[in-house]
Amino acid sequence: MTAALDQGIADEIAARRDDLVSLTRDLIRIPTLNPPGLNYLEICEYLADRLGRAGFRVDLIRAEGARGDSAAHPRWNLVARHEGAGSGECVHFNSHHDVVAVGHGWTRDPFGAEVEGDRIYGRGACDMKGGLAASVIAVEAFIAACPGYRGAIEISATADEESGGFGGVAHLAEQGWFAPERVQHVIIPEPLHKDRICLGHRGVWWAEIETMGRIAHGSMPFLGDSAVRHMGAVLAEMEATLFPLLATKRTSMPVIPEGARQSTLNINSIHGGEAEQDEGYTGLPAPCVPDRCRIVIDRRFLIEEDLAEVKREVGAMLERVKAVRPGFAYEIRDLFEVQPTMTDEDAPIARSTAAAIERVLGRRAAFVVSPGTYDQKHIDRIGRLRNCIAYGPGILDLAHQPDEWVSIGDMADAAQVMALVLAELMAPPA
Repeated sequence: MTAALDQGIADEIAARRDDLVSLTRDLIRIPTLNPPGLNYLEICEYLADRLGRAGFRVDLIRAEGARGDSAAHPRWNLVARHEGAGSGECVHFNSHHDVVAVGHGWTRDPFGAEVEGDRIYGRGACDMKGGLAASVIAVEAFIAACPGYRGAIEISATADEESGGFGGVAHLAEQGWFAPERVQHVIIPEPLHKDRICLGHRGVWWAEIETMGRIAHGSMPFLGDSAVRHMGAVLAEMEATLFPLLATKRTSMPVIPEGARQSTLNINSIHGGEAEQDEGYTGLPAPCVPDRCRIVIDRRFLIEEDLAEVKREVGAMLERVKAVRPGFAYEIRDLFEVQPTMTDEDAPIARSTAAAIERVLGRRAAFVVSPGTYDQKHIDRIGRLRNCIAYGPGILDLAHQPDEWVSIGDMADAAQVMALVLAELMAPPA
């Protein structure tokens, strides 16, 4: 890479700062809420129009038949490709376009894309429409500064990352879009801070545990058997034995924050007895002993752990309860599982991004691992492409929070980093 190209990229990014703000705001104003999956086609068509005018070949792909796809809420994805002047490798920027529910506590319009100082506010600003916008600006700036580049550049905007990615990256990977023979490098602009490179994530196992009882009149509970009380015994055993066990399991993975360097378990939900009535119902519940109770557990595990052993630990806990509790019966059902993944620090995309961060920010990049999964799991496990990292603007702690925001300066810096990565991997010899 030459100093002239380096400066040319910096100048192109600076010239596009207002466009970066405008693009980010436009993306935020499209409320791509998941669930249920609103406005997916609208955001893909918006990007298709922009990138098509910039010389990209654009494909809109519906994940028909994928989990979550329906006639009411089709799962739409975009893949845009720009061919260089000569043969070479393909660098792919993948961003999810869906956002989570708004929730309570906002002091601003969640889809107003308000600008105040260096910040753009809105649901998805940080996670991850700011990263999507930064990648678009980075690619456009690089092409302008280096029109004779070699290889191909792709930008994708994909569905459903917030609910597992099955209608997005998983579907594309199954269709061969991330096959190593067509894509060689992937950057996912998730909000991990502009000076961090995320190499991967912990594993996850979701399961539903159900305890069984016997229904009876609430005035004569001795004639029934409360499934809720049985679940109470399960929760007590978790506190007594399972949580202390998980606290002893530590990883060498550079997981952030520090508390996620151990194995963790979250009780995601609990439901027992009579179902809650619709809002506005004014009657009382029927007096019944609950004959079913269910919890959903979210177990995050480490690269050093074996998933079969993770499941055996929960099974052994339930058997301990069964051994001392008369009438105790349970079922456990798998819901979702993902193996941990971690790209090597010496992988080409990681090395190039680290070098670019140092040039732009004047400090060494930190290598980290995410506590939760993101779409790298599908690129790695289904696409069989290991040369993949997450790098993007935004503060991870702001994701899914009220008054979510992204820094304009951070987006510009991250865009410059991404463009310099392209220059290192794709610029023709001087």
